[in-house]
Amino acid sequence: MKKLFSVLIFSILISVSYAQNPVFTHVFTADPSPHVWPNDDRLWVYTSHDEPGSNNHYGMTGYHAFSTTDLVNWTDHGRILHLENVDWAESHAWAMDAAFYRDKYYIIYCMKEAGIGLFRTGIARSDVPEGPFTDLGYVKGVEFGQDPALFIDDDGTPYLFWGHDRKCFAAELNDDLMSIKPETYVELTSQLKYVFEGPWVHKHDGKYYLTYPGLTPRRWPEKMFYAVADQPLGPYEFKGCFIDDFEGQSGTNHGGVVTYKGKDIMFYHSAWLSGGLSESRCVMADYLHYDKDGNIIPIVPSKEGLGNAKRTRTTLLLEAENGFAAGGELYNVFVDTWIKGYSGKGYVTNFDNPYDHVSILAQVAKPAKYRFIVRYASPDGEYIPDILINSFQYRDFVFPQSDTFREIDFGLVDLKAGDNLVRIFRRNWKPSEGELAIDYIKLVQVFEDEE
Repeated sequence: MKKLFSVLIFSILISVSYAQNPVFTHVFTADPSPHVWPNDDRLWVYTSHDEPGSNNHYGMTGYHAFSTTDLVNWTDHGRILHLENVDWAESHAWAMDAAFYRDKYYIIYCMKEAGIGLFRTGIARSDVPEGPFTDLGYVKGVEFGQDPALFIDDDGTPYLFWGHDRKCFAAELNDDLMSIKPETYVELTSQLKYVFEGPWVHKHDGKYYLTYPGLTPRRWPEKMFYAVADQPLGPYEFKGCFIDDFEGQSGTNHGGVVTYKGKDIMFYHSAWLSGGLSESRCVMADYLHYDKDGNIIPIVPSKEGLGNAKRTRTTLLLEAENGFAAGGELYNVFVDTWIKGYSGKGYVTNFDNPYDHVSILAQVAKPAKYRFIVRYASPDGEYIPDILINSFQYRDFVFPQSDTFREIDFGLVDLKAGDNLVRIFRRNWKPSEGELAIDYIKLVQVFEDEE
């Protein structure tokens, strides 16, 4: 009873305190992979996704991408890859990483192979950082490829790190990223005291830092440790723990380091958003500092986090044209590019018949109100669609005539915990309505004190 009371009090404190940790408060996320891409002023964070109320990690099925320019206002680009988009896999969409390599964007992830149940390291590619990503298959030569990290060195050489159940491995990848070079394969386990899983490599002052979750010994929850080397594949010198036990932590931890606008940031995860449920995690971030000898100064997780605003806010920006790849559907409509000024890769049009529709997936952690915005064009005149959000049908939304793309704010709507399908469709066939083009929808996070 005392433990339950403590969890409830902790949950209340987290919900009423304004702070920048957790970073994303609208959705359960874990295993953050932070990156800055060439010629892009945004910070990107790629995450795994915890299903609300699943009470286990076996229901994890997909990944999300987030971006920001100020560390306060974030964009959730929605689901970028899902188990149903990977033909060779059957379950366990666990930790992942991302990379920019030869002018393409990649995510590297782990799932269990269908019919075998063995973890494989999958790889997927996109032309744009927000995805969605197309699966290319799994990396050959990686046995039990859990918790992969893809490190591209300054000279363009790709390296793969992976680890599971007190072991850690590494190898150089071939140029196509689809297999390792067997002669470079190394096991790093003996060099990484307490290692359990989740390796991540970053570079600082010419040194290679390998951070990882570990147990001391096999005592949960995980702490974060690190080791340092002169070469990507080691040998590594163990340095110590830099994130120790903290209140509200998850049983696991996992994360990575990025330099953004001249400051080093450590992204990791906790159970703060759920009030202590280890299977419903959330991304955290704190600045990372080194001492004069290059040692990482331990991080004490704080509600203030990156500390440049009283709280973060996330907007879900969901491109209509992504369809099935992002969890939605295009039914008797198609993607076009004739009307200029669209975002992403195009817009959805051809709503010619009753119930032609586009549906878009929005995933959230808890029931809440969101501001509902649609970017559209309707060159031939006013257009009156039906909009269905889960089982609630809105019949009073109107798209005024517009030759160009514009946003229209329809006010507040209710989303439930988990998957929300937003469907825009033609209720009746009215030839005079002409062409309708749907570019994207936005769902803007609204806090209780703003309703």
